[in-house]
Amino acid sequence: MSKKTKIAVPSVPFDEPAHRLFAAGADFRLADVAPTAKPGYLGDKKSGAVDLAAVGAALGELQERFFAASRAGAPHKILLVLQGMDTSGKGGIVRHVVGTVDPQGVSHHAFKAPTAAEAKRDFLWRIARQLPKSGYIGVFDRSHYEDVLIHKVRELSPAEEIERRYGAINDFEQNLADKNTTIIKVMLHISKDEQRARLSERLEREDKHWKFNPGDIDERGYWDDYMGAYEAAIQRTGTVAAPWFVVPADRKWYARLAVATLLREALEAIDPQWPAADFDVAEQRRRLAAS
Repeated sequence: MSKKTKIAVPSVPFDEPAHRLFAAGADFRLADVAPTAKPGYLGDKKSGAVDLAAVGAALGELQERFFAASRAGAPHKILLVLQGMDTSGKGGIVRHVVGTVDPQGVSHHAFKAPTAAEAKRDFLWRIARQLPKSGYIGVFDRSHYEDVLIHKVRELSPAEEIERRYGAINDFEQNLADKNTTIIKVMLHISKDEQRARLSERLEREDKHWKFNPGDIDERGYWDDYMGAYEAAIQRTGTVAAPWFVVPADRKWYARLAVATLLREALEAIDPQWPAADFDVAEQRRRLAAS
């Protein structure tokens, strides 16, 4: 048995642990979260970059241990669910937070509108096919929540079907948690004004035209409806097994630091260990010296 090792992780100057700071409780109201805020953080953009680098270094070691432990039979997985309006920073989280760890231990999937074949099946069918294996950090850039958010706003399904899906999601996520999956559900909360600015930048820069979708402007007309749909989904599917974390996202650097810290805390709670050698180390040293 390998000796249990605690990893020394640089502290980040949040007032309290991120999993408490950003947790959406039973009385959650989205209007209480200011997209421009940086709750619990005492620094600025410059110090945020320094802290993100430090947390990223810690994530790299934690994730390597996490992956290595799975090769010796550790059953744990992590599923990071990223939700938010267009331009809220999901891609930036993938690049600047998830990108700090070894890609061999990451599975990433960006869910688009279901294909005709997928639409004929239960909405969770395609989600279940992309779940992470033991030792992996799975990242969903959008997820099964699109099937309650868009369907509620655009009235693509009746109210009773939306309600059924809330219950199906809770059962699905509880089953994942029961099978050693740590679920981190993040809503990146951006303001309508900030989204306009980011969409404008995409129109002004040729290197960002490929990221612009004219349909994003159409969706802005439903902004209040989407905020209501997000609040309802968070209230109905925030559970002990799969809590929601709502992160102010008008400051990209702050949102990245917040999500990195949530991921770090999840890995620390699992406390992955290097697997013990299944061979005689001293003997192999002698063999190597003689070779």
